[in-house]
Amino acid sequence: MYYVQEIDKPNLLYQIFNIVRLKNDKIILPINKEKISDKKVKKLVKKIKKILEQTKCKKIILSKKLKKYENLKNEIYSNNLEIINGRWLFGVLGTRVIKYIIKKKKMKSEEIQISILINDISEIMLENIKQIVREYKKVNIVTNHIEKFKKIEEQILKEEGIMITVSRNKRKSLLKSQIILNVDFPSELINQYRINEEAIIVNLRGNVEIKSKRFNGINVNDYEIDYQIWNEFDYEKDKLYYKKDCYEAEFYQKQPFEYINRKIDRDKVKITKLIAERSEF
Repeated sequence: MYYVQEIDKPNLLYQIFNIVRLKNDKIILPINKEKISDKKVKKLVKKIKKILEQTKCKKIILSKKLKKYENLKNEIYSNNLEIINGRWLFGVLGTRVIKYIIKKKKMKSEEIQISILINDISEIMLENIKQIVREYKKVNIVTNHIEKFKKIEEQILKEEGIMITVSRNKRKSLLKSQIILNVDFPSELINQYRINEEAIIVNLRGNVEIKSKRFNGINVNDYEIDYQIWNEFDYEKDKLYYKKDCYEAEFYQKQPFEYINRKIDRDKVKITKLIAERSEF
């Protein structure tokens, strides 16, 4: 795994000749401007890829600043490289996200109605759903794949003795939900539904824009964490990178849910903030 970062004051020759330096597990780019040209980006990514090919690595972590360069990210993706962005981890932390919201907003757990927007089920999300229905009385699954989730509804009833609701009613499904956990609905799909005007929506996979002018709730598109095992002695990593990205990089994503959950508990991972369109909490 390589960390890719800018340099504060790049040498003029480094900038002219696009010299990329390798320092342990860090790839340092000669960048310190607000914008970089597409031509420069192509040259830099070509050199990044060459470094990665030597170790057969295809995953990188970008610094906070470099994540703002859309042309850099697009060029990295076009070279079949993966940027770790904390999205997979966000899904894993789904139950913890709900607890964080309830605590921060001083909600009453027994009165909360939760809707989960999901079309494709994974082992991790199935286990998350099971945890959620154990802790909260009113859970609603909203999906386009009714038959698939009816089977899951039956499975949860059989294993947990708990009844959940599976629906795709665009007019009523989300009207009473205070918390909406959006697993994989894109903007065009979620905006077909009538949404509780004061709801807190958490988009786990990517940024979603709520277009309803009546919506006065909170639309969360990002987050940050803290955890016990952290390279605080590495000042550059602590200052330049998001901890959620660094922590996600520690996982092999096909590991069993039980192992992933134990590691998160052991490392005392905690959500430090949820980031919405116009605020954070």
